[in-house]
Amino acid sequence: MSFTVLKCYCNVFRSLSRSNYHSAISLKHLHPKSSLKITTPTPQQIAVDKNNFSGYIPIEELEITYSTSSGPGGQHVNKVQTKVDLRFKVESAKWLNDEVRQKLIDNNRNKLTKDGYLVIRSEKTRTQQLNLADAMERLRSLIWKAAEPEPKPSEETIEKIRRRVEKANRMRLIEKKMKSITKSNRQAPTV
Repeated sequence: MSFTVLKCYCNVFRSLSRSNYHSAISLKHLHPKSSLKITTPTPQQIAVDKNNFSGYIPIEELEITYSTSSGPGGQHVNKVQTKVDLRFKVESAKWLNDEVRQKLIDNNRNKLTKDGYLVIRSEKTRTQQLNLADAMERLRSLIWKAAEPEPKPSEETIEKIRRRVEKANRMRLIEKKMKSITKSNRQAPTV
């Protein structure tokens, strides 16, 4: 193939790649008024309300470390640090209200270290970003769970519980009386 033919092919390819052709199902045709720019919201754009958790977790409040994952993957596992350890100091989170912080501590006592860090590890996938996203989502769901209010029992449920407690107390006293009678029957008769 000669140099001129190759040069001609390159020019045709460049002109095709710069064309303004858009198919009928492109985003510009389906959503003409929308902006197609993808942006990440900054912390100033997100309203941080201490009373209600909005789902936003300030990244500067977290300590994130990466290490090599365990498990299958060949030599790739030994080269890439994909495992994520996310450490979050619950007591110093001023962006959460006191009630949510205390409930978060109570619900996750087994995940807290002696220093008060909530540790979440993720090595589900082979990519660092997806593992970080998984760890952040797990932390977010723990905070959501702590932020939701306690369900109040209905009157019927309270009445059922009261009846069960009464019945359990009656049965305990009956068993105690039966045990007492059995033991008194074992005693030698007195004159």
